[in-house]
Amino acid sequence: MDYRIFPPEELIEEGAASLPLSKSILNRRLVLTALTPGAELPAPKGEECLDIAVMRSAITAITSSREGETLEINAGESGTALRFLCALCASRLGAETVLTGEPGLLRRPVGELVDALRKCGATIEYLGEEGFAPLRIVGGQLEGGEVEVDATVSSQFVSALMMVAPLMNDGLRIKLSGEPASLPYIKMTAGMMRRRGVEVELSPLAVTVSKGNYCEAADDDEADWSAAAFWYEVVALTAGWITLRGESAPLLLPADSLQGDAVAARFFECLGVLTGEPDEEDSKDKQDENGLALSPSPEVFGRLDLDLNDYPDLAPALTVTCCMLGVPFKFVGLKALSIKETDRLQALVEEMDKVGCNVEKIRDSGLEWEGKRHPIAALPEFDTRGDHRLAMAFAPVAAYIPGIVVKDADCVAKSYPGYWDALRSFGFLTLDPSAPLPANDEDSK
Repeated sequence: MDYRIFPPEELIEEGAASLPLSKSILNRRLVLTALTPGAELPAPKGEECLDIAVMRSAITAITSSREGETLEINAGESGTALRFLCALCASRLGAETVLTGEPGLLRRPVGELVDALRKCGATIEYLGEEGFAPLRIVGGQLEGGEVEVDATVSSQFVSALMMVAPLMNDGLRIKLSGEPASLPYIKMTAGMMRRRGVEVELSPLAVTVSKGNYCEAADDDEADWSAAAFWYEVVALTAGWITLRGESAPLLLPADSLQGDAVAARFFECLGVLTGEPDEEDSKDKQDENGLALSPSPEVFGRLDLDLNDYPDLAPALTVTCCMLGVPFKFVGLKALSIKETDRLQALVEEMDKVGCNVEKIRDSGLEWEGKRHPIAALPEFDTRGDHRLAMAFAPVAAYIPGIVVKDADCVAKSYPGYWDALRSFGFLTLDPSAPLPANDEDSK
């Protein structure tokens, strides 16, 4: 499904967007529930994204399977599910699982995790190319001890090991080689494990998890800050006012959020977006019973230089916003973006060229734009490459260039199935690219 997109005819003054629950938190919650004796999986709240649906379906099958039964689990396009389920299945006594996925997922690395689990005593066999799914996993009692993991590739390797570590005979010490990518996600995992009674110690170069048992914990749910970033982008590019709300419950974007991407509020303040009502400036928690208010500000930095190693998922929204506002930037720490659903670094370079911006890669770990532009010869048609975050980042460009096309627009279902409905609620038009263009009132007079 492709969309041709036109901006609202009027200024967005009182719009509200419903945010999904954080899939990072909910994915971990589902795994930790499966590891907690007697705990029941949390019921769905509202429409769940594809990543969560895949994880829920897989864990339901795993926890209800009979001894001696061989399961085949398809993790879809979810890298999180692939890595978390790999560790979970390896820890389940007597269970045999074939873990596979869609073609795009089979290109995402899993070798670091498999090597670490094997050192802990796991039986895992590659059914195709070494280092990638599909995998055959025979679950058993893991010994634990000490492993070393290259955490620069993905924090999910570390989180996957951490969650099953309490079940290992000797607990687990994970030595981290290199600066971890997306460190806040490791801290998120540790925080959720501690809430469930497990001892976790974090240091700059290691994670130590003691042997123990999980207990049930209170609801961890928060709205998704990664999704919220795209509404910050809309406000920055339209100078509109938007309130963020929860999809099926009161908004939960606490000041002490488990999500690293909560820094979106601080980053986008540099791009002219204020968080919270003006009279709440001194309040630590900016939200009220109506939600979290976003409003435009004329204060826009002349340049933005950021290390996004801990927050790579914010890069698409920040890159597109800076290009459209004409704010030169340098974003580093983005090595992990090359192994997401697509190579997001290369994609952003190629797609921003379509709006006349000469964005350059900094080797394989960053993006830079010094403000250089060139004329554009055609109305941009953005190739999302099936990447949900790219689709949501490109859509608001319509505020500057009406009639852009976003290809494969339904890929947003991976993390935010309600995105297009919310965008339309603000007055954006999403049309079939082959449909006649809307009549111009001036031309009809």
